[in-house]
Amino acid sequence: MKSMQQNKRQGTRSTNKQAFCQGLRHGLPIGLGYFAVSFSLGIAARNAGLNALQGLLASLLNNASAGEYAGFTVIAAGAAYWEIVLITIVANARYLLMSASLSQKLAPGTPFYHRLLLGYDVTDEIFAISVARPGYLNPFYTYGAMAASMPCWAAGTTLGVIMGNLLPLRVVSALSVALYGMFLAVIVPPARKDKVIAAFIGIGFVSSFLCEVLPYIREISSGTRTILLTVLLSAAAAVFFPINASAKGEAADEP
Repeated sequence: MKSMQQNKRQGTRSTNKQAFCQGLRHGLPIGLGYFAVSFSLGIAARNAGLNALQGLLASLLNNASAGEYAGFTVIAAGAAYWEIVLITIVANARYLLMSASLSQKLAPGTPFYHRLLLGYDVTDEIFAISVARPGYLNPFYTYGAMAASMPCWAAGTTLGVIMGNLLPLRVVSALSVALYGMFLAVIVPPARKDKVIAAFIGIGFVSSFLCEVLPYIREISSGTRTILLTVLLSAAAAVFFPINASAKGEAADEP
């Protein structure tokens, strides 16, 4: 009986090891992409006044490009702590839904600490490869992907801060534009497919500009303005242009 239990434990360890190694291989290309993107985030962190250690910790504790950029933006604007926390929560709200979806892939009886660890680093790409696994998800597969991608993300941010301190100001300003290119790559494809999204992106641009010039409103800190615009525009889109179930199904079937 004891030998059977030992064999079972050894078999479980072997399965977990294989899943971890496979996740490591699949996470490496993601990590390389993260390194390039987070370098630009490091430039933004440097412009917000963060040093290399602070940039490293920011990326280790919050592995999210939009969330970090929003945080760095309001930090640079001298926002209050509550504004930084709130804008980060709003920018990362989609990960709540991803985590809930990913939890349905876990086998019944999966220990709670696995759910906490998986929820720590649910990014768009890691979620995609994890939720696409056939059958129940072995948490060690996701851990492998995390082990490959998280260090690249943190290292890229740190290097961006360091290079931002070493490079001439003109070069730093040029590199800062790369982050806007990343966001254009995020918003342009869905805007081309959906006129509603394109319209709300345009409304967002115009609203942001008006908030900068209108009396009284421009007196509000830029961090608070960003939070209000994000919540109001997303709520308006959800109320007036909801996505029906059939549209969601079609979107899920797309590669």
